[in-house]
Amino acid sequence: MKLLYKTYLTILLVMMVSVAFSQEKSIIDQLDEIAIVDQKVMMPMRDGVRLATDIYRPKGEGKFPIVFSRTPYNFNTWGNGEMNTRTMQTALSWVEKGYAYVVQNERGRYFSEGDWDILGVPLTDGNDAFEWMSKQSWSNGKVGLLGCSSTAEWQMAVASLDHPALAALVPQGYGAGVGRVGEFNEQGNWYRGGAGQMLFTNWLYSVQHDPMAPKLPKDITQKDLLRLQRFYDMSPEYPRIDSKEALSHLPIQDIIKNQNGPMGIYEEMITRKPNDTKWFEGGLYHDDMPFDKPSFWFVSWFDVSAGPNIALFNHARENAVSQMARDNQYLVIAPVLHCSYTRATENTMVGDLNVGDARLNYDEIITAWFDVWLKGEKSEVLEKMPRVQYYTMGSNKWQTSDVWPPADAVMTTMYLDSEGKANTLNGDGKLTAKKPRKDNPDTFKYDPMNPVTSYGGNVCCTGNAIDGGGGSKDQSEIEKRDDILVYTSDVLEEGIEVSGFIESYLYLSSDAKDTDVTIKLIDVYPDGKAYNLDETIQRVRYRDGYDKEVWMEDGEVYEVKMTPMSTSNYFDKGHRIRIEVSSSNFPRFDRNMNTGGNTYDETEGVIATNSIHHGGKNLSRIVLPIVK
Repeated sequence: MKLLYKTYLTILLVMMVSVAFSQEKSIIDQLDEIAIVDQKVMMPMRDGVRLATDIYRPKGEGKFPIVFSRTPYNFNTWGNGEMNTRTMQTALSWVEKGYAYVVQNERGRYFSEGDWDILGVPLTDGNDAFEWMSKQSWSNGKVGLLGCSSTAEWQMAVASLDHPALAALVPQGYGAGVGRVGEFNEQGNWYRGGAGQMLFTNWLYSVQHDPMAPKLPKDITQKDLLRLQRFYDMSPEYPRIDSKEALSHLPIQDIIKNQNGPMGIYEEMITRKPNDTKWFEGGLYHDDMPFDKPSFWFVSWFDVSAGPNIALFNHARENAVSQMARDNQYLVIAPVLHCSYTRATENTMVGDLNVGDARLNYDEIITAWFDVWLKGEKSEVLEKMPRVQYYTMGSNKWQTSDVWPPADAVMTTMYLDSEGKANTLNGDGKLTAKKPRKDNPDTFKYDPMNPVTSYGGNVCCTGNAIDGGGGSKDQSEIEKRDDILVYTSDVLEEGIEVSGFIESYLYLSSDAKDTDVTIKLIDVYPDGKAYNLDETIQRVRYRDGYDKEVWMEDGEVYEVKMTPMSTSNYFDKGHRIRIEVSSSNFPRFDRNMNTGGNTYDETEGVIATNSIHHGGKNLSRIVLPIVK
């Protein structure tokens, strides 16, 4: 009898849970109660092109502020015969807060008309969208921009046009929108130090639309689009590829073609050099463009673009047109991968490194930001908000500052030194506060057919091409390669916080016409594990600027100033500070074939004999922002 009673009780509980679950309202029902949903609105641009737009706005007669996301990604409600609710969930959360949520595809993407050009979408599309939205009867005339990665990269350049309806920005992981800012000349993350970042080669394989792909009739109606979106989402289905194998193909310009991938903008963009005029014609923000909008910037330490992203925050704060805008630039730097802010947990793993509880209430922060700038409300959250919130790894805590780098960071020089045998982690390379008097150069062979493989790192969008994925990984096994020079400090007798931009100056000689120099900043734990923090590269032909190519001569020693690295890390007592120097970090960056050729159309390279000098007048060094 007891057993029968327990069985009955179990069945009853299951039935109750099932009934409760069935009574939960669907996202459609929840939206229907509070929102007017208007999908596949074809918003007109000045040249007649129409952009597919979904609008979710509160019911009622009021006028509402607009949170606007424009994206190259697919937000169609249906895909593969099933309903996708992610966009609707986001829309519901904003409508519940009293906002209209508008999401739109860039021209040439999915149901939007026109031709797509990554990083080259006309800025006027943004202005035309602001104009149209601000004039709707349900709009209060204020628009705020929200998005991460490619949904954020267009925000800064369009803000330079200063449309009056654009009230505030929230760009996250926006490096692909940065062209030239301060010491960074990235042209939308296409370059780092003049070397190609291969993320776009892999990303464009699965993103660019082939110009021969079918298109809908130009005059198609909203009624027809609403019907068709249940059966078609206009999304190409590219076969999966082995990204590691794909990116190894030469020449680089044929990588997508070699995978039978789509034709598109890649074949043209890969031929552009860092100072090509076309980089200055599209949707990139360059530091000679005006900026005058309140902005809340979100950056992550292990993103591909932490350095230029922070530099753009500093640029806007120092150079915005009005004092109002200069006083309303805010920054959050989290210890996560690209656009992974909300994935932080109580024990946040970034690669193989546990950086502790890196959670932050992003919803509260962003809502408060828009409440102030789009609704005109006061916010205690924003009034108490520090100008910069940054996460320090190692000590694993959020910290605040009024400026970046923190005002109490002191630039401190550490010099490379050795007896000429710094090759591998078992060599005699040292990182020391004392200037070495004698130059005992460290020499290695760089073979572009056998490059140093990327392991972890500050990456995104490379599929399985990067061993271990992104983030912080133990580099000690890779450091056994003879073509990696390793310089390590003594064991720290007390902890050191490094927060800010890390400068590097390396003195190089080579028997090649051109080559690359790479560097990594490493935190070495007492057990010998060596966790990478940031990395950079410099193509030596661009050492004197990106407007010209200057070749090396055998026997000459050249100073190479590296593009700055960035981090906030506490090197604990008992740890050591290390840097790695080499000439490749592949496929994070493309390979220099050492010939002085175009790189993108080369299939054969030459082995370079490269030497790093570090004594006398050739003081190779790094300069660390140590917080006192």
